[in-house]
Amino acid sequence: MTVATTTKPALAWDNILYMAFIHSIALLALLPVNFNWAAVGVAIFLHWLTEGLGIGLGFHRLVSHRSYQTPKWLEYFLVFCGTLSCQGGPIDWVGLHRQHHLYSDQHQDPHDSHKGFWWSHMEWMLHDCEGNKDIPRFTKDIINDPFYQFCQKYFIPVQVALGLLLFAIGGWSFVIWGIFVRLVVVFHCTWLVNSACHQFGYQSHDSGDKSTNCWWVALLTYGEGWHNNHHAYQYSARHGLQWWEIDLTWLTISLLQTLGLATNVKLATNESDK
Repeated sequence: MTVATTTKPALAWDNILYMAFIHSIALLALLPVNFNWAAVGVAIFLHWLTEGLGIGLGFHRLVSHRSYQTPKWLEYFLVFCGTLSCQGGPIDWVGLHRQHHLYSDQHQDPHDSHKGFWWSHMEWMLHDCEGNKDIPRFTKDIINDPFYQFCQKYFIPVQVALGLLLFAIGGWSFVIWGIFVRLVVVFHCTWLVNSACHQFGYQSHDSGDKSTNCWWVALLTYGEGWHNNHHAYQYSARHGLQWWEIDLTWLTISLLQTLGLATNVKLATNESDK
């Protein structure tokens, strides 16, 4: 009798070494000599800049879903902030995320939650991703843009430049906390949307997948944790649909709209009644 086996893709040693290096250096923050409150403050500010403005507001709601529009200079600024999260280049990020929505919790989903929490959280990145070959097909709107190409190609040198700036301002403690600790925290906050928000929480809508609304992930990611709402209304700029579902990224979009910097803001059906 033949027993069917599931073979995982080959290990991606470049990603494994990359993740191991960043996480290992972040552990140096445990040494008292590397701790000061100014460095922690820099890490918190850069967390908001890269996770809140860069990933949530820029990579995700603006570029991946086109939930609203901004002047091109502001789009580029938000994309640059996302590039500082060092989660690969924006073209790869957007392409894989669009595949996730098209194939959510199916075999073609890069981080299919049916394969387990660890897989959807980060293990999928430690293997050759089958979806990489389809990225050009999913990013036709940005793949030929010179600025996106720059961020895609040079996201690591840009991070090194930021590290040199932080070293000049505050020494090694600013580098350890502002680069490595901040990157690790931003990594895992973002990844929790793929893992925890397909395992824990509640469903308000039938989205055809395992996506959930998880309040504590929403707090860590400035509103991205209202994931079931988002999967039900992928085009909506607002993810926290109930009054108590705090969505700081939506409040930022509302502010930009008031300032005339966000237009064509898309909202979920009957959302104004919530």
